[in-house]
Amino acid sequence: MEKNTKNITILGVGNILFADEGVGIRVAEKLRDCYRFDEGVTVVDGGTLGVQLLGIISEADHLIVVDAVRNGGTPGALYRLEGEQIPRRILAKNSLHQVDLLEALTLCQALGKVPETVILGVEPLDIETLSIELSPVIAERVDDLIGMVLAELERLGCGYEQTENESCAWPYQPES
Repeated sequence: MEKNTKNITILGVGNILFADEGVGIRVAEKLRDCYRFDEGVTVVDGGTLGVQLLGIISEADHLIVVDAVRNGGTPGALYRLEGEQIPRRILAKNSLHQVDLLEALTLCQALGKVPETVILGVEPLDIETLSIELSPVIAERVDDLIGMVLAELERLGCGYEQTENESCAWPYQPES
């Protein structure tokens, strides 16, 4: 892999205990298990930490957030949000960790270090049922979200390669 001059953080956020709310974490797991990236690219399982991720977020030049995004669309619809779209969507109250994420980005402004941020998401079907399994419609979109992350890396001029890991075949099953 090549030396990358940019510090890029891929941040999967969500709560894996509430069905589709965990999609960002599942994407981060598969990226970490199934791909190698240029130096300077970090994949982080941010869970529901929100403001506690300030240190990680403020170190990034580019931040790619993966999450369930309630946007009033059909379950499984994919979204790419950037710039002014981010606070408008998050303030529409998607979930508490997204509000905390916005606060962390605002605090980065106060520190004078705001990463170029893109949120990649999928419209969830179910974020209320207590389950560690994604709904089938959202599980089918995991590879599409990964493709969106890889496209963002390409846009930023970063390379990656898929590993030979057997667990990376679909359907993806995270290791216990």
